[in-house]
Amino acid sequence: MNQESNRPENPSRRNFIKTSSVAVAGGLLLPRLSFQSFGGANTGPLKIGLIGCGGRGTGAAGQALNADKDVILYAVADVFQDRLQIGLDAIRGEANVREKVKVQPDHYFVGLDAYQRLLASDVDVVILATPPGFRPTHLKAAIAAGKHVFCEKPMAVDAPGLRMVLEAAEEAKKKQLSLASGFCWRSHYPKRETFSRILDGGIGKIQTIYTTYNTGPVKEATLHGPGWSDLEKQLRNWYQFAWLSGDHIVEQAVHSLDMMSWAMGDVPPVRATAVGGRQVRTSWGHIYDHFGVTYEYENGARGLHQCRQQSGCSNDYAVHMAGTKGNCTVDCSRNQHVITGDNPWHYASKAPVIDMYQVEHNEFFASIRSGNLINHGKWMAQSTLTAIMGRMAAYTGQTITWDQALNSQETLAPEKIAWDAALTVPPVPMPGVTKLV
Repeated sequence: MNQESNRPENPSRRNFIKTSSVAVAGGLLLPRLSFQSFGGANTGPLKIGLIGCGGRGTGAAGQALNADKDVILYAVADVFQDRLQIGLDAIRGEANVREKVKVQPDHYFVGLDAYQRLLASDVDVVILATPPGFRPTHLKAAIAAGKHVFCEKPMAVDAPGLRMVLEAAEEAKKKQLSLASGFCWRSHYPKRETFSRILDGGIGKIQTIYTTYNTGPVKEATLHGPGWSDLEKQLRNWYQFAWLSGDHIVEQAVHSLDMMSWAMGDVPPVRATAVGGRQVRTSWGHIYDHFGVTYEYENGARGLHQCRQQSGCSNDYAVHMAGTKGNCTVDCSRNQHVITGDNPWHYASKAPVIDMYQVEHNEFFASIRSGNLINHGKWMAQSTLTAIMGRMAAYTGQTITWDQALNSQETLAPEKIAWDAALTVPPVPMPGVTKLV
């Protein structure tokens, strides 16, 4: 997975902001999406290909099939045959989309090259839902193949992969393809209204943002199965390895950091300092079970982030903002959205809130149909890099600048990804010892 030849030369925070300026300078229009008017309307049937048949992939496939009248699930791909079959059976089990599942056995693609064979079929739309370590390679290949892409978060686990994502996003614009992200909270109507008020000055200038994602473990280690190779052990326990998951600050808590970026107008932080460690997650793998990060912004604002995956502890999943004219709390666990201060407000609509996962697919397919193509590339990459930057700071114990994070040469994936590859469990990162590459 050598991605070095694909990176742009020495990207910087200022260039990142400059290339993202259309989304930022244009202000907030609900929904807050980066629409691009490239191609004409698409009125024909659309064939969907699913790459990654786990829980999020099967959920996304069902939502995609519900998003448009004239779509079918045409091809599926996964590295494991059993995962492919379990996922396909789950989709077929949804009565409202069952008739749209038209996958023939010759379009079941299994193996490390399954994504390539799926992309070589005549699918029109691709859902990327494998472990995140594969996301940059799959995204680049999907755009090169001329497919519209729904890309689950996070978009990468390291900076070389992140740079590949940025290049693929630019290529999608040139090819007139929609590229939508899986940052689902940006499709949640109450949060759209709340963040629109924040960006319109509802609490004045933001001085501090405190974000949390404290929860229990997401995936426990399966350890070993009969005849598993080193690679299979790691793939089936992908959450436990940073080269596949990015660690939980990147894989899960990135949702909270995306909301922090949203509130800051998608302007990236200048630097990050962090702590983190591994207290109870000791059975296998090498990722941490807690992080605490302080992000500094050029305008003097601070973003404080805390995330934890430990059982038996208090849980919290929220964004708390303090501004010069008031405060705002967005509590994801309790679905509360409250502004206090000069402009008091709370979300109190009695209209039913459409499932945000369905909204993101509805808008994605509507963009393909209308020709008003979505490209979330810049801000989805920025939110991902914000999480990667926090992990880098915690792993090394050093203050990491945005430009250092963006230009890092560290590729987390092993040099050889093959069933016969001898893979060891990487050492647990040690602050003050682990170096930034």
